[in-house]
Amino acid sequence: MRLLSVAVLASLLPALSLPAQASTSAGTTYYVDSRAGDDAADGTSADRAWRSLDAVNAAELGPGDTVAVKRGSSFTGSLTLSASGTARSPITVKTYGKGARPRISGRDANCVVVSGSHWRISGLRASNCLWSGFEIKGDSNVLSGVSADRNVAGVSVTPTGARNTIKDSTFADNDRMSVNDKGGDNDSGAFGILLNGDDNLVTGNTITGSHAKSHDYGVDGAAIEVFGGNRNRITHNRSHNNNTFSELGAKKGDTATGNLYAFNVVTSSLKTGSFLVTRGPRHIVGPVKGTTAVHNSVYMPARHTIGWSCHDGCSPAILKLRNNVIAVGGTAGYADGKGADEAASVYRARKAEFRLGSGSVMSDPRFVSRSNLRLAPSSPARGRAVRLGVSWFGGAALAKDFTGKPLPSSTRHAGAYQ
Repeated sequence: MRLLSVAVLASLLPALSLPAQASTSAGTTYYVDSRAGDDAADGTSADRAWRSLDAVNAAELGPGDTVAVKRGSSFTGSLTLSASGTARSPITVKTYGKGARPRISGRDANCVVVSGSHWRISGLRASNCLWSGFEIKGDSNVLSGVSADRNVAGVSVTPTGARNTIKDSTFADNDRMSVNDKGGDNDSGAFGILLNGDDNLVTGNTITGSHAKSHDYGVDGAAIEVFGGNRNRITHNRSHNNNTFSELGAKKGDTATGNLYAFNVVTSSLKTGSFLVTRGPRHIVGPVKGTTAVHNSVYMPARHTIGWSCHDGCSPAILKLRNNVIAVGGTAGYADGKGADEAASVYRARKAEFRLGSGSVMSDPRFVSRSNLRLAPSSPARGRAVRLGVSWFGGAALAKDFTGKPLPSSTRHAGAYQ
């Protein structure tokens, strides 16, 4: 199955106003310092810090506790977070001191494994791990301000992982394949984020370089892969030089229903690529039902690129698109069967293999530049958007443009910027 180096992005993503996480009772803070720590110490102060991840893994952590990892530290192995906090008293992993993010690496295991629930994890780097940098098996966890590189998947959310948030983080050059052999139509890998679970939020991240050679497909990889995950919200992310932004599928008898893409900015200078790929019932990993893509901005100028593809039995029940701005060097979009439910968008491409919906046009969107997908004053995307309720964006907290600007009450523009 096709599960559809990197330029450093200069601009920073704005923080989104998301619902506050209630927190309360202070527990114990445990310190970890790979250079000056000692596992024989009690870990309860910076001058009595533990030295290894083994000490953290063996600790009996509970609601309200904190693990503080010193910046500049480096560990080989796995940080296993199996305890659970509560909604009011999560367990926290954070950093202290100055210097680079603490780095966890090693090909013998996934670097950070979260099987518990209600963790708040920030500041860590997971690099060159067995399969994924961060593996999330539990629910209601938050990854914020982390980074992952040189993995098969920067983050993998397993089928049991639900209601997690991955935000304001950087996933670069996760460009390894887990399956890469001749024949079988089964190559897989090079994921920034892989979602197998339900009801997760992926927002405010920068994802680059999810792109690798493949025996089956030539190249493969995805910034955000959804396989068997339902009702995931993927919003306000910046993607650059990933083979595809997102591809969806599910095992026969399983589903990947109701996934949402809103206010994402996608650019690429690669020779091939796509924004969004989904499937109908005739495909081996279809049907994927109820995918919605609204207010995304895409620029991929190479000749062998495609904006979106809905194939093997596309229909309005498979894919809805509204208010997008997509400029590619190849095909604007492809739909067979009954076609997608598409409207109010601007496309620039050599061809379009779908019927344009109401208010959609083929025209130069007039981005400010190749890297800045804001709209020039003369852009035909200005004022083109149809008004949509907040449910189209994943809720009121996410009903803001890519910069965090509230949506205007009157005229709205297509694309990620207002």
